[in-house]
Amino acid sequence: MARIWTPGQVANLQRTGRASWYRVEASASGVTEVSIYDAIGEWGVTARDFLNELGEIKGAIELHLNSEGGEVFDGMAIYDALKRRGGITVHVDSLAASIASVIAQAGERRIMAPQATMMIHEASSGAAGNASDLRTLADLLDKTSDNIASVYTERAGGDLAGWRASMQATTWYSAAEAVKAGLADEVRGTAPITGLAEPAKPAGATVPVNRADAAAPAPAATLTTIADLIRAQKGPR
Repeated sequence: MARIWTPGQVANLQRTGRASWYRVEASASGVTEVSIYDAIGEWGVTARDFLNELGEIKGAIELHLNSEGGEVFDGMAIYDALKRRGGITVHVDSLAASIASVIAQAGERRIMAPQATMMIHEASSGAAGNASDLRTLADLLDKTSDNIASVYTERAGGDLAGWRASMQATTWYSAAEAVKAGLADEVRGTAPITGLAEPAKPAGATVPVNRADAAAPAPAATLTTIADLIRAQKGPR
């Protein structure tokens, strides 16, 4: 399938040699600042490109995020690589939506700018096919959403069912609400809040999850999608 470049990607390609917008910049303090200000996946920052550069970085990293999300599998690969590496402080500068909210959970410290926003929702896709094809895709979407919810559960407490409910509602969090829900540790410029995440509970236990008002308006368009498994033959995005 031919790739179609957006005008912004063409401009980035001409200026930097790559279509996506992210930056790796070492500072005198020994901390490397990494910025992801683009979509995740083939239309923006791919896991392959990002991980290639990540492997060259020594020492602590400050990861700055402003991303609407993108492809689930690329995002999960970036999240896992950052988590295994360690030494990551995440700053949500403006938006960490969809799979970008998962990447944010890789930070040992997760800091929201005062006016920053975080959004979580279920994996989604557009597809065409027969009934069997669509049932298979629905099962894959559920498994993918469970994987996403497991990341929130690990970092913020609660349980899969609670986080799936918040995802189904397409929940938008202000900076303070993200901290209250356990998806971030502090709002920049304020004292860190600790002890909000619930400890792991036995199987079957139900733990309420603090979250923003479920009636928050849904976005005008889905921000995380799953590539059309029927036509493009790709996995979740």
